[in-house]
Amino acid sequence: MPTLPTSVPAAQTTDALTSVATPGLWTVTIVGVLALLVLDFLLTRRPHEVSMREALRWSAFYIALPLAFGGYIWARFGSTTGIEYLTGYLVEKSLSVDNLFVFMLLLSAFAVPAVLQQRVLLFGIAGALVLRGVFIALGAAALANLSWAFLLFGAILLATGVKILRDQVSGASHDVDVSSMRSVRVIRRFMPVTDDYRGTRLSVREGGRRSLTPLAVVVVAVFATDVVFAVDSVPAVYGITGDPFLVFATNAFALLGLRALYFVLQGALSKLVHLGYGLAAILGFIGVKLVLHWAHGIWSGVPEIPTLLSLVVIIVVLAVVTATSLHATRGQEGDAADTAHVAEPGTSSGNGDSGTSAPSTTAGGGAGAR
Repeated sequence: MPTLPTSVPAAQTTDALTSVATPGLWTVTIVGVLALLVLDFLLTRRPHEVSMREALRWSAFYIALPLAFGGYIWARFGSTTGIEYLTGYLVEKSLSVDNLFVFMLLLSAFAVPAVLQQRVLLFGIAGALVLRGVFIALGAAALANLSWAFLLFGAILLATGVKILRDQVSGASHDVDVSSMRSVRVIRRFMPVTDDYRGTRLSVREGGRRSLTPLAVVVVAVFATDVVFAVDSVPAVYGITGDPFLVFATNAFALLGLRALYFVLQGALSKLVHLGYGLAAILGFIGVKLVLHWAHGIWSGVPEIPTLLSLVVIIVVLAVVTATSLHATRGQEGDAADTAHVAEPGTSSGNGDSGTSAPSTTAGGGAGAR
């Protein structure tokens, strides 16, 4: 029985610490991501309902941009790096569709007006970018210093895949109960919350004291779900590539496109009834890939799964579950919120200047996520 190494094998250390990106490329990429995020906030400073035409236009842009960036990566650093980037991006994009289910349920449970929905999504994206950056840095440090980091990441993905599969088989759904979310209950305990939305304002001064608006409460709820999403999203991409730059780029590009993608898929999300099976299969597959990679660093005879094969498997899985979902739901009507059985959020009362009421904020909000 071989003894487990106390440090990461040389091959794994090199994979974890080596990046194709120079400091200049890191800087340009981060500045570009921040510029796009600022642009989105500027474009949504005046609340409005998003038309399908607008959503499709921005979705096309946010799909073309990462693909063009992938083309640059491929041409500059070679096909191996290019395939790693494209595979990682595809994994993140598929996981982001599952995230949209929870965002949709939160927006419904908190009765977020249609004109404010994209603002909430942008706050969620900004929070997710910060959290992903933290998790990516922690992941890189773990891979560089812990011999069992790949095994840990693989176990996380396998456990998440099993949970998703069990929920899918049992018919469990993402539920939102506005009385159960701990983070929102804590905020409500220390800060008063208005009964209605006040445009894009997160807080107002009433009766000589500062009060939060329901928009601030739902933003906190979205931030809380961002933490859950990061736990499996970041290890999933590290299962494809050990380059922190590629992990960051794939996460950032997948997140930036969520706002527009939400409005494009809003009516179609309920049709993807088999998505859970696909995500469980993808996360399980990448989990096995990580475990094999860890084992290969100890016993050289253990095979590894090539990245190109991973890309093919992910594409096939997504194509199959999309086709079977569309076949299973042909002729059906309804939306994702109805399909997911959103919990009753509570009574509403509106007495503010916006004329738009929100769920009673004597309770918090919560969401079931991965």
